[in-house]
Amino acid sequence: MSDLNYILDDQIGYVLRLLSQRHGVIFQNHTIDSITPTQFSALVRIHENKECSQNHLGRIAGMDVATVKGVVDRLIDKGLVQSRVDPVDRRRHLVSLTKTGNDILQEMVQASKRITAETLKPLTAQEQKSLLKALKKLI
Repeated sequence: MSDLNYILDDQIGYVLRLLSQRHGVIFQNHTIDSITPTQFSALVRIHENKECSQNHLGRIAGMDVATVKGVVDRLIDKGLVQSRVDPVDRRRHLVSLTKTGNDILQEMVQASKRITAETLKPLTAQEQKSLLKALKKLI
């Protein structure tokens, strides 16, 4: 066997993937109504904007066109989001939270705080701040 001179455990992509998997498990243990992290992000962004087009939602939530369409469809099926044709541009669909969606979002925000705390639990408060600052710098 040849020496690769490569340590997988020291590669950022590998470490981020493992952390993402760990966070995903923690998220699923605390989620409400089987909301996924991507769906939660969409609910938060819709709430922040009150109403927005699916295209805009994709941009502000970091989703491609196919992903945002599927996420919105699933949120509509769950009764958390509603969609209407934009009266100004009938090609666009505007999405907003339903009352149920807003209620679930409020519960999920509290759960999300617990999820974040559990994910970051091995770190000190200062390490948590430093990690988030460094990760945001990479985006």
